Amino acid sequence: MTPYEKLKTARASTRPTGSAYVNQIFKNIIEFHGDRRFGDDAAIYSGIGYLADDLPATFIAIDKGTDLQSRIQKNFGCPKPEGYRKALRLMKQAEKFHRPVICFVDTLGAYCGAEAEERGQGQAIAENILEMMGLNTPVITIIIGEGGSGGALGLATADKVYMLENAVYSVISPEGCASILWKDSGKVADAAACLKITAADMREFKVIEGIITEDFDHFDKMCNSIRHQLKKDLKELLSQSRSKLLDNRYYRFRKIGYFTREE
Repeated sequence: MTPYEKLKTARASTRPTGSAYVNQIFKNIIEFHGDRRFGDDAAIYSGIGYLADDLPATFIAIDKGTDLQSRIQKNFGCPKPEGYRKALRLMKQAEKFHRPVICFVDTLGAYCGAEAEERGQGQAIAENILEMMGLNTPVITIIIGEGGSGGALGLATADKVYMLENAVYSVISPEGCASILWKDSGKVADAAACLKITAADMREFKVIEGIITEDFDHFDKMCNSIRHQLKKDLKELLSQSRSKLLDNRYYRFRKIGYFTREE
């Protein structure tokens, strides 16, 4: 598949939403609401649940909705500032009780309406990135569809990041890139190829740790495989000292984009 074909696949309305993964992977779920400052954002589905009988975790998922009504309610998966602040509230709570944090990302980008800017959209995302970098508990993020710009990074500053095989991860949408570079939104396919947005590209650049095979016809088995991978990773991460955990997370991001020049 070409990058543009993968982009269309990542945006397909038939793909499972963030809440579908949470409800399949976690048990005994308790959903939390509100940022304690303004209100609740339905685009962020979050709370606590169990990956195993003895392994509670905090989950944070961007959810696009499954029909027109729910998609409008969830801003088509574009979180507002209160959504990122709700996510941060749960992360800090997880840190207090040393629960791991599991994030599921599927967003075109953060909501860009005037009211979101008035309530500090950029600041909310920046605070999430800053706080996640120093969070004293393990964080794992899975890109399940679109990983768009800072809207995705606000939940992807993690110890380990995975992508589904047809997911995409990009600093800007291909449409936006085409409009800026060529003044022609029709060159989306060219932009998608230039941006290197596929899971294979991200693994090559060491932006992600691995690629998850998609099998939506056997979604329960697919989620069971994801659960096993999460438990394996968390066993490793939870065994590390907090200083070691933070050092590894810091150097994980420092080495992205590193290059050498041969004389």
